[in-house]
Amino acid sequence: MEGRNLISRAAEAGRSLIGAARRAARTALAVAPPAAAAAVSWAAGGTQHGGGGGGGQRSVGRMDMLMTVRRFASICTMGANASALEKEIGPEQFPVNEHYFGLVNFGNTCYCNSVLQALYFCRPFREKVLAYKVQPRKKESLLTCLSDLFNSIATQKKKVGVIPPKKFISRLRKENELFDNYMQQDAHEFLNYLLNTIADLLQEEKKQEKQNGKLQNGSLESDEGEKADQTWVHEIFQGTLTNETRCLNCEAVSSKDEDFLDLSVDVEQNTSITHCLRMRVKKLPMILALHLKRFKYMDQLHRYTKLSYRVVFPLELRLFNTSGDATNPDRMYDLVAVVVHCGSGPNRGHYITIVKSHGFWLLFDDDIVEKIDAQAIEEFYGLTSDISKNSESGYILFYQSRD
Repeated sequence: MEGRNLISRAAEAGRSLIGAARRAARTALAVAPPAAAAAVSWAAGGTQHGGGGGGGQRSVGRMDMLMTVRRFASICTMGANASALEKEIGPEQFPVNEHYFGLVNFGNTCYCNSVLQALYFCRPFREKVLAYKVQPRKKESLLTCLSDLFNSIATQKKKVGVIPPKKFISRLRKENELFDNYMQQDAHEFLNYLLNTIADLLQEEKKQEKQNGKLQNGSLESDEGEKADQTWVHEIFQGTLTNETRCLNCEAVSSKDEDFLDLSVDVEQNTSITHCLRMRVKKLPMILALHLKRFKYMDQLHRYTKLSYRVVFPLELRLFNTSGDATNPDRMYDLVAVVVHCGSGPNRGHYITIVKSHGFWLLFDDDIVEKIDAQAIEEFYGLTSDISKNSESGYILFYQSRD
């Protein structure tokens, strides 16, 4: 019995050390210069690449320290963290057919890893991507690589672990030069690019199928007009805004509709997401993706800086700014994922993700996965003071409708 108690205490001490190492590494990544952060991320990714100018040579000492911390956390957690997570959830409570896998960082690819984790836990999106995997094999694209990655996670024999998204990252860098480097990128830009690219691929496939006579009854030329070009990306994420204009002379009201896959929202200090959502929504999507505009260009500084404003985002959400002719004005949403930006600016920092899965919350930090309390979400609302302080603050919110 005493031996088991010693082992238990040693394991607990080990988990505490791992947690401290992870927090230190995350803080280091958030404040590191871009070139140094790239090298730190490489330490977890396993392969060193060029890029980042000559900044690395100018801060070798600091990079070495950061790399050591990050590598130590990564090595420790690849086995111990996964084992601790599985034990913490418990064999009886662990969801059937669910898997929690971290993603290896291939040199500042946390912007990509964080979004992919969020999308994986948006169930309607995951199901469509996995269904695409079983369709007749097509030439390699960003969507085939994504379906391969999701399928790899979903079919793992182990419940927890780490997967390298190498094929997806390689394809991403091949398709878009914006991401063909080892510098920090914007998670929202990546999300926007990914969803639009997948939609374009699906539309092109539908067009080819029509030309090949595989679609019956000429369905692409139905009376639904533009809806004929709808894909499952649009079915899941697309909503509609309406802008009303009143004539000052005749007081006639005209309206113009605008579709969106995600909404970019201006943020204010000490507010809530419902306060910041001021646009009128005509059609509410199945999954509402909200991008908090936390990066603002400051004229006096001649650069972008981060708005670390405290913006509360509830676990349950109902939009009250719907138009009079909204099709589903009473739709209720549950928060399922949050992409969090850690740091003080757009070009230096780190991204992590928190997700809700089967009633509990998990934090994904590249290859590290931890179970967290729901109360811990409040830590990611932002700060009540200085606009440019280093912070861990919600950047992209994913709300899933209940119906």
